[in-house]
Amino acid sequence: MKNIKAVFIKQLLDTLKNKTVFIQFLMFPVMAIIMENSIKIEEMPEHFFVKLFAVMFVGMAPLTCMSAIIAEEKEKNTLRVLMMSNVKPWQYIISIGTYIFIMCMVGTTVFAILGEYNGKELARFIPTMILGIILSEIIGAVIGIFSRNQMAATSLTIPIMMIFSFVPMLSMFNESIKKFAGIIYSQQISDLINGIGVSEVSAKNIIVIAVNFIVGIVLFALAYKKKGLE
Repeated sequence: MKNIKAVFIKQLLDTLKNKTVFIQFLMFPVMAIIMENSIKIEEMPEHFFVKLFAVMFVGMAPLTCMSAIIAEEKEKNTLRVLMMSNVKPWQYIISIGTYIFIMCMVGTTVFAILGEYNGKELARFIPTMILGIILSEIIGAVIGIFSRNQMAATSLTIPIMMIFSFVPMLSMFNESIKKFAGIIYSQQISDLINGIGVSEVSAKNIIVIAVNFIVGIVLFALAYKKKGLE
């Protein structure tokens, strides 16, 4: 626990220094605040921008931050120093994952307040966001482990991040995209959030998220076995 706490505090102190990571935590909550309070269009669904940016936040922030942090510390040899200081790889992953999770939950709280969720709505919104954040963290960890440096991580992260964050938005306007998007977890997160107060959780939502979770864990195990955190 001392090692986990030490790495967590180190990363928390580095937040303001790492602009790439810091911006990810702020961008979508701030955009949601601005758009929600400045744009009013007739027949627009209630809290449209909150739901839109919440899904994009889930698909982008945890994934980008996880891959960026791991890749940066590998490139700067910080990770090697930590390993030599008796910090176990699993302790490092838990520390970074917990840090990103907590920061993302701050953003989630902003979305929950803007969306005026309470009671049953809040009880559905928060767990849905948590599932999406954890899944994105796993995928980000896979990218970070596979990447030699920050540049390699960025080149891998951008196309993958765009799929998970932008495809659910595009699927609102294109049926063909929506059919494809149904197999990715971020689309199911989008369906669950947009269905709050309208529809119940379906078997498809659960199955697709569970399958994505299993695939993510398998990919992480393979990446870690092949590359480790060296």
